Amino acid sequence: MNKLTMAHAVALSLSTMTAAAGDDATASGANYSPYAGRDYPTNVYFGETHIHSALSTDAGGGGTKLMPRDLYRFARGEQVMSNTGQPVQLARPLDFMCVTEHTDGMGAITDIINGVPSIMADEQGRQYHEAFNAGGDKAKAASLDIIKQFGQGTLSKALIYQPGNPAYTRTWQDLVQAAEEYNEPHRFTAMIAYEWTAMVKGNNLHRNVIFRDGPERTLQVVPFTMTPPMGSPNPRELWKWLQNYEDKTGGDVIAIPHNGNLSNGMIFPMQDDFADGAAFDEAYAETRQKWERLYEIGQTKGDTETHPKLSPDDEFADYESWDWANLDMTDVKTDDMLPGEYARSGLKRGLELEQRLGVNPFKVGFVGGSDIHTALVTNDDDNFFGAFAWMEPKPERAMMLAKENKDLGVGYKGWQYASPGPTAVWATSNTRAAIFDAMERREVYATTGPRIRVRFFAGYDFDQDDVRQRDIATAGYRKGVPMGADLQAAPAGKVPGFLVAALRDPMGANLDRIQIVKGWIDATGATHEKVYDVAWSGSRSPGADGKLPPVGDTVDLSVPTWTNTIGAAELSAMWADPDFDPAQKAFYYARVLEIPTPRWTAYDRARYKLELPAEVTLKTQERAYTSPIWYQAK
Repeated sequence: MNKLTMAHAVALSLSTMTAAAGDDATASGANYSPYAGRDYPTNVYFGETHIHSALSTDAGGGGTKLMPRDLYRFARGEQVMSNTGQPVQLARPLDFMCVTEHTDGMGAITDIINGVPSIMADEQGRQYHEAFNAGGDKAKAASLDIIKQFGQGTLSKALIYQPGNPAYTRTWQDLVQAAEEYNEPHRFTAMIAYEWTAMVKGNNLHRNVIFRDGPERTLQVVPFTMTPPMGSPNPRELWKWLQNYEDKTGGDVIAIPHNGNLSNGMIFPMQDDFADGAAFDEAYAETRQKWERLYEIGQTKGDTETHPKLSPDDEFADYESWDWANLDMTDVKTDDMLPGEYARSGLKRGLELEQRLGVNPFKVGFVGGSDIHTALVTNDDDNFFGAFAWMEPKPERAMMLAKENKDLGVGYKGWQYASPGPTAVWATSNTRAAIFDAMERREVYATTGPRIRVRFFAGYDFDQDDVRQRDIATAGYRKGVPMGADLQAAPAGKVPGFLVAALRDPMGANLDRIQIVKGWIDATGATHEKVYDVAWSGSRSPGADGKLPPVGDTVDLSVPTWTNTIGAAELSAMWADPDFDPAQKAFYYARVLEIPTPRWTAYDRARYKLELPAEVTLKTQERAYTSPIWYQAK
């Protein structure tokens, strides 16, 4: 046999073997490689969905100097000089960024500070020009006052720039251009976005509007405002604008409600506050579900998962709670407002409205967001540069009075701001399209700061072998649905199972436990909730009351630091609902808790050698919240 014939024979033999192996793989129903042919998202990206530069009036007026391009450079990992002249850099760059400047008055702050003739001809404008240029306490007071005047509808129209104003248009065009300059697909994604700044008598109804698109579509419009006659504070009018945008451009856009603890009950309403309390109809529910598929569950102004008065049996409910007033502190908080402000109660209200209307208007996944007004998104407690320029690092910032209404007897101090957390997105790539699509299908989650990795699935055919896999996503997508999705009604005799796995931040703390939070509605229309511990570190066992003992505490406040000698680097579970009723609609989401670590106030205390009063919280137990999965009963 010559060499050519021999080579042909070998090739034929190898080809036959390969075909046979392929036939075996096909016959077994799976490839040998578990990664071949994957069509589900395998990457998690961490980014920011809510932040302001000096272009927002309450930021630039209060001393912020950094502009959008500075913000992008910082988010990509560069060192910059802060607004107070301090060098600052992130430990790790972010993967994506949504710069969300306030709409009403967009471009006005530059003119106010520069004192253009139209501003100086207006009494309020002249006063703000003088205060903002004075800096310090005068600028801070003026920035708080301008928020109050705007919220109460008493701000001069000369200061509320709107569509049609050349400065408004120029500012939007520059924001889009800046995003284009720093957008680098697969490395760093700069989404085009803005914050619709709706307020009703100081009650915060803000929405962050996020586009899938680039300048070819987004420059065909300018942002919608809340101020009549060009705008409206009614979310229904925003939704019309979103629909018009898509119809006009062929683009894609969503809106994300601001965390609700400053809305005084108006974020998850049970009646139409813009129609004298009229009942909602099916059209409202369908339209809201279409456009508002996500909710900002936490930010620097507190956490809004739940509240101890709403969830008295939840030992972790009182976390970074802000519960004293609305945004401009003109109306004191009352207990009856709380259900309309928090994510868990909002999800329960959604089930109630669905039973009445046939559609759930509050079917939201969870995102983080900082609402930082310094252009510096610093999520880590040891690197927190504050919510506003006046709060950048200095010895007195923790005890500085942030805002107060003496007549109402309410106020709060700097230490009550939280270091915020990012949005985590399970996406196929780090691009505008992939990140937006993940948001739209709600395959996202929020953390309070750390980059915890979490997967969460529901299905009817999971088993313990699935949770023992290193990548539970293979079984999760094949046998079930991911976070943000619907789980269809249970087949006869089946109980839903949940696959959940969490991996600690490699630069962070170990994990304490994974919990699954369930909410449901019974035949009478009453809603309920329950928190289940499903995986935990160490050899702890639940007590007679069903509660798991605390994980412990290794925090050393003198440094400050902690040790990972308790907790676990990773936790996972396959959990079946022991209280499942196939006739009851329900939602489930996972909450992952870290072991205790020092809060940003503890770092200030040590670095500045401070004596802080007992009221100041020095420790935290960071966490992650997955988007829910909804069980759809027949």
